[in-house]
Amino acid sequence: MLDKRKVELMTQLAFYEQTEGKEDFKISEYYRKDYTGLHMICSVLWVTIGYICVVGLFGLVKMEDILENVSNNLIVMLAGAVVLGYISLVIVYLILTSHIFNTKHKEARQRVKKYNHNLTRLLRMYEKENR
Repeated sequence: MLDKRKVELMTQLAFYEQTEGKEDFKISEYYRKDYTGLHMICSVLWVTIGYICVVGLFGLVKMEDILENVSNNLIVMLAGAVVLGYISLVIVYLILTSHIFNTKHKEARQRVKKYNHNLTRLLRMYEKENR
């Protein structure tokens, strides 16, 4: 005979497995530091590529002005500004990435723990029924 609580619990478990569970199971396979570190590395790579593209395009647009006023001071100042801008941007992105993916991992782990708890409850219901 069907137990209403068991059916509700199985429905919850199946729904979670089909929606958030797929991503949560993948996320929870990693340690939090590993998961965050992986995404921080990817973030630095993409920020670097984007920064190089933006600085390159800006350099091409302003090439005539730069070549008219060529001096050692100007070159040093531009290089310093580019490097400081890059370092600042990378630091900001690393902080944001760290916060976002730590939070994402923490929430996914909590949902997986709740899923495991509900799975244990369902198992106990079956054990209790078979006695």
